Amino acid sequence: MSVSAWASGVSDWQQALEGLKAFIAPAFKRSEQRATAGAFIDGLLSGAERKTGWMLAEQAGFARPYRIQSLLGRSRWSADVLCERVRNHALEALADRDGVLIIDETGFLKKGTHSVGVARQYSGTAGRIENCQVGVFAAYASRWGQALIDRQLYLP
Repeated sequence: MSVSAWASGVSDWQQALEGLKAFIAPAFKRSEQRATAGAFIDGLLSGAERKTGWMLAEQAGFARPYRIQSLLGRSRWSADVLCERVRNHALEALADRDGVLIIDETGFLKKGTHSVGVARQYSGTAGRIENCQVGVFAAYASRWGQALIDRQLYLP
């Protein structure tokens, strides 16, 4: 691959990422939230080894993790509005007569009991009863690609 082809691919990728950020922006009421959400997405896509609030804040050049933690825990924005925007876009972009809906549950093993929905319950991930959270996910798949379109935390 030539350098010009590689550079063009990077430019296209960056434009697509900026387009994604603009697309999800209406889910966030304040410009600060939109900027932090963009930094959060950049951090998730970065090479940071761990995707903790501290690591994502460092990746974004923030002195402390407050902005990332605030976005995820204290800010007023609607995860349901964001999910609906992503779902509608995915279904439009991937629409196909032979597309399928996939429902799957996944267990997230936990050591403590401080997270919502944690209990001793069967986890397919572990293959036995363990202390875990269980999430149920819906995905749409077609010959054009696949996308997660909904989620729900199972509360025992």
